[in-house]
Amino acid sequence: MDELPAIREIIDDAELEVLDHYLRGHAEDSDETLLLDGVHGMLTALAIGPDPALPEEWLPEVLHAPFENPEQGATVLELLAKLNDSIPAELDGEVYEPVLGEVAQEPRASNDLSAAGWCEGFSRGIDLRAAIWESRLAEDGELLEMLSPIMALAVDDGVLAADVPIAKLEGDEYEACLAQIPDVVEAVAHYWRVRPPTERERTAGGGASSNAFGSLPARRGGRWVH
Repeated sequence: MDELPAIREIIDDAELEVLDHYLRGHAEDSDETLLLDGVHGMLTALAIGPDPALPEEWLPEVLHAPFENPEQGATVLELLAKLNDSIPAELDGEVYEPVLGEVAQEPRASNDLSAAGWCEGFSRGIDLRAAIWESRLAEDGELLEMLSPIMALAVDDGVLAADVPIAKLEGDEYEACLAQIPDVVEAVAHYWRVRPPTERERTAGGGASSNAFGSLPARRGGRWVH
């Protein structure tokens, strides 16, 4: 009899709170710091993207200081691993939702959630496989169109720079883009499943199995080149 596939557990709210508390408590006063929404965005981009990334590639984007003790380290690493595994499990179950930040001041008239942190993390996840993404975006307008709601949010929140001035999204427009994130994530995941990177793209962009990945790529200055 064939063995049944292992059922991946989805991280629960209590575990998310523990991880959120740790990340907030160890956040650096820097634009480089990712909080829980940013980590979720980055892991989402890696989960649905063209080539998986090993933990040693993305952990430096999350952890910036030694753990206080081995117990804390074990807990945080276990929760990060569970968060990472939860994303494909949620996609399989069609229950994926982005982790969004709350607007602290001057909330929008109809929405008090912000995609800024999630989009920042998503952008960094793309940066970890920048060459593959940039090559495909330059050749396939369909992928760019799929990403347009996320890119609209990223531009609106100042995560990405626009080539020309773009009017701020109205509250209902921003909320509509937020609502589209799950569908965009599922569509992009399907896109890369049925149209995986070519050998030329994979070689140019490295990969989880590559031994030549010496250091993290430089950030793209908040811009997806296409």
